[in-house]
Amino acid sequence: MKHLSNDVKSFRSLNGLKVLVVDDNSDSLELIRLILEGYSVQIATATSTREALKVLAHWEPDVLISDIAMPGEDGYSLMRQVRILSECGQCKHIPAIAITALITEDGQTQAFGAGFDVYTQKPVDPDGLGEIVAELVGNNARRCA
Repeated sequence: MKHLSNDVKSFRSLNGLKVLVVDDNSDSLELIRLILEGYSVQIATATSTREALKVLAHWEPDVLISDIAMPGEDGYSLMRQVRILSECGQCKHIPAIAITALITEDGQTQAFGAGFDVYTQKPVDPDGLGEIVAELVGNNARRCA
């Protein structure tokens, strides 16, 4: 495994980026938080769509990472609401990563249709997550990781 600081040098610095991570699973939330803290990212976390929208009301992240399968309102619902807010000018366009334990074509179609930019599988790869975030803030290109 490569040393984390070498990975950071291989793409745009993530130092100071603000990322909102949304996941109802505390272990997944903690893993992603630890990975991103290794890249000196500022992190806010939420465990539900409702909580994430409250965070967005007062904090503008550079990237949103959200689990798809959450009780109540899922990640698709969250993303649709975030895109409506950006279209109305209530927040900027936020590049977004959908994470899920089960990758499917239908899930990918739904994720991109809801407004996600990247669709990837859990558990996330630490090196891969840093690269995806760096690519998103640099390109905003849609892709399946």
